[in-house]
Amino acid sequence: MFTGIVAGVGRIGGKRTVGGGLAFDFEAGFELTDPQEGESIAINGVCLTAYNIRGGSFTADVSPETLSRTKLGMLGPGEKVNLERALRLSDRLGGHLVSGHVDCMATVSAMKEIGNYTIFSFTLPKEHSRYIIEKGSVTIDGVSLTVNSCGDGTFSVSIIPHTLKITTLGILKVGNKVNIEVDIIGKYVERLLAPQDGSAKNDLPEGINPGFLAQHGFM
Repeated sequence: MFTGIVAGVGRIGGKRTVGGGLAFDFEAGFELTDPQEGESIAINGVCLTAYNIRGGSFTADVSPETLSRTKLGMLGPGEKVNLERALRLSDRLGGHLVSGHVDCMATVSAMKEIGNYTIFSFTLPKEHSRYIIEKGSVTIDGVSLTVNSCGDGTFSVSIIPHTLKITTLGILKVGNKVNIEVDIIGKYVERLLAPQDGSAKNDLPEGINPGFLAQHGFM
């Protein structure tokens, strides 16, 4: 698990085809203290297994499934990536709970500066936009952010100068792709409310149903 609080920006040192997927060499912009071979590190919001850890460098494999859902395959040597090491139970939860399992890619559709802040607008597949709610959390290229507004297949966020400075969000341009992980709570709630046998029957415990949840502010 992660929090969406980026530890630093790194670079891709190398990229090669391995067993139907890709292997990347990464160079972190900070020292990986107390490294554990095989530990999880989020790269642009994608949870990967790190090995050959040496100082601030490490290697990670990317499977075909991950390549199909994320923009990692579009990146090449020299390009910057956001890095976050896995959450420890003693850490502060400064962002929100992030699994590192990207749901889809979104496209930057507009950027607008308002004072010191930058409003980013995105388009994404409509089947995923249902999980994005106003003032809820979303992870963009591994960065935990609060949703300003949302619509059918669109949403926007307001990003402070500090975040633009210390992450790759500061180099985004209109038309660029980003990795999106929606808040995991919404997906679990939807799954639990869905019929379990494919019929219209609702198997929720008596007294708890979509109407009850809506009445009490959960939907």
